[in-house]
Amino acid sequence: MNILCIHQNFPGQYRHLARALLARGDRVVAVGGPTAQASEGIRLHRYDARPAGGVPACHPWTADLQTKCFRAQAVAETVERLLKAGAMPTPDLVLGHPGWGELLAIKDVLPDVPVLHYLELVYLLEGGDVGFDPELDLGSWQDRSRLRLRRAPQLLALEDLDWAISPTHWQASTAPAVFADRISVIHDGIPTESIRPQPGARLQLHKAGLSFEAGDEVVTFVARQLEPYRGFHRFMRMLPLLQALRPRAHVILVGGDEVAYGQPPPGGETWRQALLRELGDHLDPSRIHFVGRVPHPLLHDLFRVSACHVYLTVPFVLSWSLLEAMACGAVVVGSATAPVQEVIESGVNGVLVDYFDAEALATTIAAVLADPEGHRPLGLAARATVVERYDLKQVCLPQQLKLVDAVANRKKP
Repeated sequence: MNILCIHQNFPGQYRHLARALLARGDRVVAVGGPTAQASEGIRLHRYDARPAGGVPACHPWTADLQTKCFRAQAVAETVERLLKAGAMPTPDLVLGHPGWGELLAIKDVLPDVPVLHYLELVYLLEGGDVGFDPELDLGSWQDRSRLRLRRAPQLLALEDLDWAISPTHWQASTAPAVFADRISVIHDGIPTESIRPQPGARLQLHKAGLSFEAGDEVVTFVARQLEPYRGFHRFMRMLPLLQALRPRAHVILVGGDEVAYGQPPPGGETWRQALLRELGDHLDPSRIHFVGRVPHPLLHDLFRVSACHVYLTVPFVLSWSLLEAMACGAVVVGSATAPVQEVIESGVNGVLVDYFDAEALATTIAAVLADPEGHRPLGLAARATVVERYDLKQVCLPQQLKLVDAVANRKKP
């Protein structure tokens, strides 16, 4: 088959699926934005969504929609140009992520080609991330109206939906119920053959002159960006009590200082700077290590030496890092929020605590550190969960490929 993959950050969530399609003999062509990455065997065409005459003024509520319209136009023009030039065969199927507006015009360029959407999340006005944490609440009706309009491109994409794939049941549930019968829940997949426990794993923090191995009191926290959507503020405010309870524990935090979701703190600081200033002398900084963004293999070594991995999130997209930590056999203490509860059953393959209860979080982590052998079965069960439900080769890829074939052949999956 001829597959067209549209994703501004290609390969993005299609990293494994695109390779699998190529390996079985399908021809894969990709259209992506300036940050898209080339992949061996896949011809990548980049589009530029910047309008030639500059971005025209618009109502501030519609700025996000305007950006998505520019992307939709750029993608449609790129596809049309490639088809006319013979640089791309007419695809049998389009794989795409509608989140950035790239698919809004694709049905007008390829009206007879089925499109499989990656349904990551539909913004919710209630029952999701908005209003969950009072510190992150939208401050005015104008903010809510702006969010309401940000839903417009997502809902327009759903109107043209042939079929969608969503990585978790909770994320699929954010789509309006009328579309539920056109959504397959299949995770992107975790390569558990390589992401696994490794006896003798060590982690070195060169700047701090420290080295850790399994058995050390190491608490880990990982997020793409250190920000409240991933509970960073809750984690930091818990640390004074945890440090008092476990005076030998070291905490390693992975993540950048930018904002991926939500808003930055007032005053021009990063969330890390704001919270360190807020907590001041209540923290022992010699046992807290901010390591920034790290290479993927190093992240797995971090999980392998972690005595307790903490994963907090508001009701939002589930992070790959949680499943990768579980695949490495880490004992996870997570927030009792819907996306996490879909994966972790408290007391069976991890421990869940109230997202807002700092004392419970600290005492639970301390209990894991105090009795590593007693909690070891949770780590073993965590890996078993990922292998059984989210393994890339044995579970997810076969389901994804079957779905691709069904949608391309206009059969109901």
